[in-house]
Amino acid sequence: MTTNATPWEPPLAGTEVEHLVGALERLRTTFRYKADGLDSPGLQERIGASTLTIGGLLKHLAACEDYTFTHKLRGEPMGAPWDATDWDGSNDWEFQSAADDSPEQLYAFYDGAVDRSRERLTAALADGGLDQLVHVSMPDGTHASLRRLVFDLVEEYGRHTGHIDLLREAVDGRVGEDPPEGWTATSGGFRLPDAIRGSPATHDARSVLVGPVGHGARQRLEGEVERDDGR
Repeated sequence: MTTNATPWEPPLAGTEVEHLVGALERLRTTFRYKADGLDSPGLQERIGASTLTIGGLLKHLAACEDYTFTHKLRGEPMGAPWDATDWDGSNDWEFQSAADDSPEQLYAFYDGAVDRSRERLTAALADGGLDQLVHVSMPDGTHASLRRLVFDLVEEYGRHTGHIDLLREAVDGRVGEDPPEGWTATSGGFRLPDAIRGSPATHDARSVLVGPVGHGARQRLEGEVERDDGR
């Protein structure tokens, strides 16, 4: 059986669903790589006047995952631990309260939320595809599609993966665009996408791995420009 060393990579030429979910999975994995293996001081490190921490981002994105694929998707309650706070994304509770959580709790919040989201999104895609309308709507009653819901979560990860890049470099110097080949989480219970799919992903033979493994490597198309700093 062929082992895929970079299972978080989306396909080079797949379907719309494969590319959209693949982009989300790559961002999830990159974010989790940058958050991995830290103790409480590392998870609470701040930069300058900012109050952002890696612990706060773990808890925030856990809440976003659950909110997206419960309330926004089906109008269902979020469940623990969010139900005790009436969290709806309109305050900074999850950022602030993360300082009181242990590393084990923070990793469990995030990893559990991602597992639940994967199950709910898979079921929704099988039930009606990306075009189906979801629960969340505009004030005029216009409902969003599942496509819009997933794109919004990709956007959320895009901004916060940039934040965690800076925070993790400040903690211990870890940099890199993607995890190194063969990476698995050393803390919590995060599962890589292939552990969900159950079979290795395949990639076009024209793609090449570039960048020092220690700084993370992702598959690039020939001719794609790499940043000079390798990040």
